[in-house]
Amino acid sequence: MRGVWIMALLAWCTAAQAHKPSDSYLRVALQGSEVTGRWDVPLRDLDYVLGLDADGDGRLQWRELRQRENEIQAFMLSHLAIEADGRHCGVVSAPLKIADLADGPAASVGFAGRCATAPQRLTVRYGLFFEVDPQHRGLLQLRFEDTAYTGVFSPQRRALDFDRGVGGAWAAFVQYFRVGMFHIAIGLDHLLFLAGLLLPAVVWRQGGRWQAAPSARAALVEGVKVVSAFTVAHAATLSLASLDLLRLPTRLTESLVAATIVFAAVNNLVPMVRRRLWAVAFAFGLIHGAGYASVLGDLGLDAWTLVVALLGFNLGVEGMQLAVVALWVPLAYRLRHQAGYQWGVVGGGSLLVAALGTLWWVERTFNLRFAW
Repeated sequence: MRGVWIMALLAWCTAAQAHKPSDSYLRVALQGSEVTGRWDVPLRDLDYVLGLDADGDGRLQWRELRQRENEIQAFMLSHLAIEADGRHCGVVSAPLKIADLADGPAASVGFAGRCATAPQRLTVRYGLFFEVDPQHRGLLQLRFEDTAYTGVFSPQRRALDFDRGVGGAWAAFVQYFRVGMFHIAIGLDHLLFLAGLLLPAVVWRQGGRWQAAPSARAALVEGVKVVSAFTVAHAATLSLASLDLLRLPTRLTESLVAATIVFAAVNNLVPMVRRRLWAVAFAFGLIHGAGYASVLGDLGLDAWTLVVALLGFNLGVEGMQLAVVALWVPLAYRLRHQAGYQWGVVGGGSLLVAALGTLWWVERTFNLRFAW
């Protein structure tokens, strides 16, 4: 029974933190001792922290941004530091501009400055939004002399070090493999969608009664089929969108992602699809991949780095999902006959996920932001 309560608590904690994660895009170039860059931060996130919508009409006007331009620039640059061989590089911001990203409009701040010397090691420190949004990511594209680097900032990784001439395709692959794993670990909408599909791998409703999986092997095979189908579809639309061959309205895509979560959860309570859940995972994975397209597309990577990043990212996604299956299914299988698991975890968890998915759908469809 203790295992049931642990699984229910994990499901609740995961759900309680869930909302659409935010990303910012940082480009830095260092040539000799000269440093230049550009930083694009979604306006909706800046508005959430700084309250930029002065008239409260739900729409940010250019005049509202111009009135707070100095504050926006100071806030952004106060959360960024660039160091050359351990010594701070001073930078000065350029006038505020608006960038049109796949995820919506963003404040775009250019900057330039000089380091004391032409360094052998460059350190970039980043701390934007982590205090208010632990799911926030800062995506970095760095040009250090003639070598290109990429990196991802998170609450657990707020500083990145780069050595002159040490980089290349393998470094990009490893970095984006980690990003793919991170994407699943904090992409709570993806996690809850997959949980909705994995729950019936060990127990499901049929004819008004709970039916248990006949063997652990069958449950594991079903789980692997579901997550692998999701990954293949997710990779397909993510790749097409990152190569700018597919572009869907962000609000539509995010609303559809929320709708897939509701469907997966309700399907556990009122079965509409029982067989071939992998096909459902594949179809909905196409939507989830399009919803994450902006992360690589808006970073502006060159063609080769983009291919390597896509490969690493998708393998990271699959690796983390298989880890979820390996951890979840054996424990769930042992508890499948317990009423607490059937009604508390599967039934209650599905109701909670369906409710959250509905709230996300409202939030994303009508451009609202609830306090979680």
